[in-house]
Amino acid sequence: MFSYFCHLGRHPGVEFPFPAIRLTNIELSMVRKNMESARKEQEDKEDEGTQRTNGIILMNSSREIEGKYMDYLSVLINRTIIPVGSLVQDSSVVPDHDDDDDDDEIMAWLDEKYELSSVFVSFGSEYFLKKDEIEEIAYGLELSNVNFIWIIRFPKGKEMKLAEVLPKGYLDRIGNRGKVVIKWSPQGKILMHSSIGAFVSHCGWNSLMESIEFGVPIVAMPMHLDQPMNAKLVVEIGVGVEVRRHEEGKIEREEICKVIKDVVFGENGQVLRKRIGEMREIIRFTSRKENEEVVEKLVQVCGKSFDANSYNHGRNEEENV
Repeated sequence: MFSYFCHLGRHPGVEFPFPAIRLTNIELSMVRKNMESARKEQEDKEDEGTQRTNGIILMNSSREIEGKYMDYLSVLINRTIIPVGSLVQDSSVVPDHDDDDDDDEIMAWLDEKYELSSVFVSFGSEYFLKKDEIEEIAYGLELSNVNFIWIIRFPKGKEMKLAEVLPKGYLDRIGNRGKVVIKWSPQGKILMHSSIGAFVSHCGWNSLMESIEFGVPIVAMPMHLDQPMNAKLVVEIGVGVEVRRHEEGKIEREEICKVIKDVVFGENGQVLRKRIGEMREIIRFTSRKENEEVVEKLVQVCGKSFDANSYNHGRNEEENV
């Protein structure tokens, strides 16, 4: 959804031309704040990077997901946008990790759960939940009566114990129905597990692509950066449902509970799983063609670079004679 940021930067005050990706005033304010804070240090780098692209930009995406937005971005920056398909790592070949024993414990816990009965909850490695957000999510999961595995991260040097951030008596109340983890966990392996029926996600791009690759519907809870746009895209393409926020932008336990139950237990969840499965197969098929186009374009670019270097080298030799 880079086209949204590019549109805001080049056409401030003009509404984004795609109604499905219209943000609320609170979301738009948040996005503009993020843009402003990053603008100064990124502008020069992005301009330089765009100038050195040789007319093409490769994107970790698929036209099945955001074709019209790629076309619009191409118009905005006057570059050809080429999707490279899904770049999700095969979880079966992930290298050994220091926390392999913890991974085994997680997988054993999942093995005990019925098919599609559990949700995986994670907000990525770049966003750290505030205490009030942790509390609302905790109660939302508790009220839903769904099995869950929840990854909570803290900023380096500011780690806390779960008892300090979770509601009093929470772990005792949920018992074996829920598992809260504060260490790195194998997201791909968890999403692949048959017991996972939904992914409660911040909608970071890599997580979005993983969810589609592993056929898991998304319960979208965007937090910052490009995530509000990604969440709207998730809804538009029919692979997830967004948790609506309070008018002041706060997440609420009742809404979290409602959406989770709808996706895991409701008919809507069946529709989402069917759609995401269809999209996964289409993306896998089209990725082959997209990769062929990538190779073709790169060969053209390399050929031009080789010809230009050969030409310059020849001229230098002539001048030195």
